[in-house]
Amino acid sequence: MNIQYGVHTDRGRVREANEDSYAANAKSRLFLVADGMGGHVAGEVASSMAVSTIEECVALLLRERGRAAGEILKMALEEANARIHETQLARPELAGMGSTVTALLFGDRDYHLAHVGDSRAYLLRGGELHQLTRDHSLVWHLYENGILRKEELAGHPRKNVITRRSIGPHPQVEIDMDQGPVRDGDLYLLCSDGLSDVVSEERMKAILGSSQMTPQRMSEALVEAANDAGSPDNVTVVVVKVGAGASPDDVTDRITLR
Repeated sequence: MNIQYGVHTDRGRVREANEDSYAANAKSRLFLVADGMGGHVAGEVASSMAVSTIEECVALLLRERGRAAGEILKMALEEANARIHETQLARPELAGMGSTVTALLFGDRDYHLAHVGDSRAYLLRGGELHQLTRDHSLVWHLYENGILRKEELAGHPRKNVITRRSIGPHPQVEIDMDQGPVRDGDLYLLCSDGLSDVVSEERMKAILGSSQMTPQRMSEALVEAANDAGSPDNVTVVVVKVGAGASPDDVTDRITLR
């Protein structure tokens, strides 16, 4: 499987620090975005721990023959939850810290998603953009029940009320798992809510659908669009292109932030 990807992050126009973390590893076919919470220092610690733990566990579990990709991803998030939870119990200054996680792992012919929180995963296929994840938030619940329109979610006063446990604050975590077939030319977008809150899906689709941009340039353009829209949050974007259009010369083996 040929994989080409781009990654970009920015603290945004308002925040003093960046509490997002991400990983992109073409060798293990693992990509993820984590958005920390619990305060400035605690958020950075939580998202960084989530990324490093998931990367470590996926690398170890991939060596064990017979394990399905989805099982590996779920076990990795559960281990990240346990480590972050134990850390915040041992360090009172980090009490209550947690992180969203949206993680993508490719098998030989399919993709697997693990998701907790309100970071998102999208798929551009055949010119259509599909949101692959559900936000674990109060406003998303209101949207699914027809009370709010999708364009009203970002500006709602209770937008930050998370209804699903994030990674870390509690001993156990409920993880949404999904999978599907991979097709030549697929473009996958993982992002923190600093992007999805302020950039429309039409604008995302226009950037991802550009034949003039590499995945790296797409990731940069998406972050620029969020900042131009005045995003009040950190913005992190991972773009992954799969298939014959992804030249092996453009594949980077590993990038990890924090």
